[in-house]
Amino acid sequence: MLYSSSGAVRAAVLCVTRSHWSPGSVWCSCRSVSVKTGGWKTKKVPQRYLGQPSPYTHPHLIKHGEVTPGLTQTEFEFRRQRLASLIEMQAERLTGSGASSNSSHIVIVLSHPIRYMTNDIPYPFHQHQDFLYLTGIMEPDSALVMYGSGKPDQAVLFVPRRDPARELWDGPRSGKDGAAALTGLERVHSTEELGVLLKSIKGGTIWYDSSQPCHPRLHQSHVLPLLEGQLTKSLRPLTHSLRAIKSPAEVALMKEAGRITAQAFKKTMAMSRGDIDEAVLYAKFDFECRAHGANFLAYPPVVAGGNRANTLHYINNNQIVKDGEMVLLDGGCEYFGYVSDITRTWPVNGKFSPAQRELYEAVLEVQLACLSQCNPGVSLDYIYSTMLALLARQLKELGIVPQSTSDTDTLKAARQFCPHHVGHYLGMDVHDTPELSRSQPLQPGMVITIEPAVAVFGWSDSLHGISRQTQKAVQYGMVVAKKIILCLWKKASKPLFKSWLSELSATLHLERLRHNLSGNIAGFEATWEPFLKHLSNVKDNSLKV
Repeated sequence: MLYSSSGAVRAAVLCVTRSHWSPGSVWCSCRSVSVKTGGWKTKKVPQRYLGQPSPYTHPHLIKHGEVTPGLTQTEFEFRRQRLASLIEMQAERLTGSGASSNSSHIVIVLSHPIRYMTNDIPYPFHQHQDFLYLTGIMEPDSALVMYGSGKPDQAVLFVPRRDPARELWDGPRSGKDGAAALTGLERVHSTEELGVLLKSIKGGTIWYDSSQPCHPRLHQSHVLPLLEGQLTKSLRPLTHSLRAIKSPAEVALMKEAGRITAQAFKKTMAMSRGDIDEAVLYAKFDFECRAHGANFLAYPPVVAGGNRANTLHYINNNQIVKDGEMVLLDGGCEYFGYVSDITRTWPVNGKFSPAQRELYEAVLEVQLACLSQCNPGVSLDYIYSTMLALLARQLKELGIVPQSTSDTDTLKAARQFCPHHVGHYLGMDVHDTPELSRSQPLQPGMVITIEPAVAVFGWSDSLHGISRQTQKAVQYGMVVAKKIILCLWKKASKPLFKSWLSELSATLHLERLRHNLSGNIAGFEATWEPFLKHLSNVKDNSLKV
């Protein structure tokens, strides 16, 4: 996915990174935003089923004062205040440096509607990420309006009216009282009243994404009349800049999504065998994710054996993986609004051939080198350039590209063998915050993927100087890929790095590496050579999980 670059987005990201969290309050120094815990009276959640999990129905997941698992009313209020401050900052930039702007602003964020696969059979509902980020409300047909002079810090929530006839078919709804108690917002109205409020505050600058309305009906009936003759600006760059920087609570949710996914991978690997249906591996992965707490899969997974793995978004998952072939699984889960994204490639019969292992370790070495570049201030585009240079070297060392090939042609070959970028942002969506350019310097709190790969299907006629075994592997169209979630959170690099190596060790059962992890991890951060040297000394090609 190509991301657009915006100076406003860069400024917004730099602004939101200068935020501080403490047990009693959260404070954004750049715009003097401060929200103290207990600043308003918390209403008691109704003792009934709502339109989403609540402390009453899900006390094992949600604590009192939380809107969704792990995310408090205070955190959602802070998000809305930061958005209001970013809008105020944008207005000041337009009116002149340091000048104050008293113009009014209206922010409109709509939820998703229920979508139908046939006449009356709905798809599983999935909330619009920006609306969920700002409210925590998981129900369809809802809206958030923020408005004010200079700074739009007055928030009004709109949710569907409770209707016993509809709830008989569709299930319970939170209603105004349930949504108010759950979110802590004082002003909650029925969705039918959205147009009335918008007419009463008409005027000023409207911050709304009208090019592709996420809820066509609410857009047409309530929002569109407001837009006529009004200055409208896109809200998406600002919300994406906020979402790019994860709070400690968000990091915890993403870690849980990653933990669930990693366990599902291990269980799926353990049941692999020759001549197994891709659909069986798909079903096993899906089951293990849901059985251990995931709400659903983050995206349709790729379960591809042999040369089908070279179709980057192969999702048919209905062929037989033959004995001796590699199988690629690209999958992730969603855990209360936050997703994981992991890819692993392994021999379906549990044992690498020499050629398979050679290519696998070559890509693994490239990934480890790319991971060493993941530091604040470095961009994904820079890491991508590093990946291409390292892949080019590996292609020569493997004999896939002749040694006499020029550097320019070798880099061109590397782009063809790895036709995608090195990674992307991750968060509430798989390809998260697409408004952020991958030339944007990484900041503490961002989450990214690092996923170099080699796709070799269809290249056998142009390969020279490689062994018969490697030639056979190339003709089978093997893709070698590894993917990891990297969280650039302050003071967290050592435990995250050590946790990832432990997971890799457990997956591949490299026992000596596992013992080495009990020592000082600092040496691994300084250089990857000890780990790579260990890999080269491992003689057992077996994959025992």
